[in-house]
Amino acid sequence: MNFKGLSVLLFTAFLVLFFSCTKINESTELGSDLIPAVDNVHTFDTTLDLQAAYHFFNDTTKTLISDYMALGQTTDPVFGTSKADMYFTLSSSAYGTYPFKTAYPNNTDSLKIDSVVLSLAYKGSYGDTTSLINVSVSEITSPRANFNDTTLYRFDNGSIATGSVLGSKTFALKDLKDSILVGRKPSDTAVKAANVLRIRLNNSIAQKLISFDTSSTSGKGGYYSDSTFRLLFRGLAVKATSASGNGAFGYFNLYDNANTQLIVYFRSTVNNVTDTTSATFVHSAYSQINSIQRTPGGPYLANLNVSNPQQLYVQSFPAGSYVGIKIPGLDAFPNKVIHRAEIIACKVPDATGVDNIFTPPSRLLLDRRVPSSASDSAYSFENDLQVGSDGSLNFVAFGGTLGADNAYRFNITRYVQGIVTRKERNDSLRLYAPLRSNLFAKNLNQYISVPNLQYIADGRVVLYGPAVANPAMRLRLRIIYSNL
Repeated sequence: MNFKGLSVLLFTAFLVLFFSCTKINESTELGSDLIPAVDNVHTFDTTLDLQAAYHFFNDTTKTLISDYMALGQTTDPVFGTSKADMYFTLSSSAYGTYPFKTAYPNNTDSLKIDSVVLSLAYKGSYGDTTSLINVSVSEITSPRANFNDTTLYRFDNGSIATGSVLGSKTFALKDLKDSILVGRKPSDTAVKAANVLRIRLNNSIAQKLISFDTSSTSGKGGYYSDSTFRLLFRGLAVKATSASGNGAFGYFNLYDNANTQLIVYFRSTVNNVTDTTSATFVHSAYSQINSIQRTPGGPYLANLNVSNPQQLYVQSFPAGSYVGIKIPGLDAFPNKVIHRAEIIACKVPDATGVDNIFTPPSRLLLDRRVPSSASDSAYSFENDLQVGSDGSLNFVAFGGTLGADNAYRFNITRYVQGIVTRKERNDSLRLYAPLRSNLFAKNLNQYISVPNLQYIADGRVVLYGPAVANPAMRLRLRIIYSNL
């Protein structure tokens, strides 16, 4: 036998095997195009049954100043009703000066109020944008201890005390994209704006703001400092009072100081010269509440907490739901080379005619529940949901978006490989639709904030459960593997 030739042959075979394995490993990072074809000779395909049920989720996510705030009402025949109100403080654009361009307090009689308008920067919608939404605006009267700028408030925070209604508006979200005239009167044709909701308020709110001065001792020194201003004027509440049809949520950016403003249009006379102008007040501090209250109903409520139901109902946060998943078959799965392991969740076709109104979440999130005394011990799939050097997360490889086949898929290849090869813990999984989630990344040894949705309370979906008759529709774990 030619041992030299045999050595060359073995070395060549080693290189082929080495680079083939490299390709297989890369497929978990780069996508499915490098996964070997299932031929049932070298590469195999199997499906493991899951155990699953859905439950209410006690979400603790808190509102950040950069979050878009929901406003409106929805009536969903599958999931029930929801209502969203907004509470927020306002600040003067400058302190130490009087914003109404007159010599206070001797010259206030020269002030003539034309109008008061609350302008809100519109960013997006969920639901029926043709629905007519009714909202009212009132001043916050809750004590400062109950509403302040040092607390971050949960999205499911309850209502706080307010005074009488200062103004109201009925509108359809579809119309907010149209350009509208911004000003006092029809002759102000030069200034137009789009994507704003403008609500005319009672002039009494302007009279209150005019009564403040710049003193630190008068008891009315609202323009002395931001803290005294917000002590005297605690802010505004914008509440949804009704909505036609199925309703909708509009999303507004309170921190967009160019478009979210309380505007007082006025005329003042100084030295016999009349000036027609405005004073603006903006939101600039962490003092906001987006109170979103849900009343579960329909099939969603009827099938709650049922083990292995035919259908699973996922409602986005806050006060939404999650699907708890267990994969007992992984504990006995033999040691194999895992080319691809993915959780597949198929969307149930719409039977109510409202899926085009109440659309599925743009992305679902899958994480791991770790046995612990802490009730919120949740871990990311740190080996599958890779964190980039800039802190970004590779959702393209991990999955979670609804595909053209009406299925959500999650790539957990490395997680499954760790269980079957290194006998790592087989955790319970959680499938849900948060705005964001705080998950522990073991490889970083720290918690990371994982963004998921653009808007709070945006989306709901019905998925097939693990016990549905059609195996191709079941919630399942699919594994593509080779023998060692």
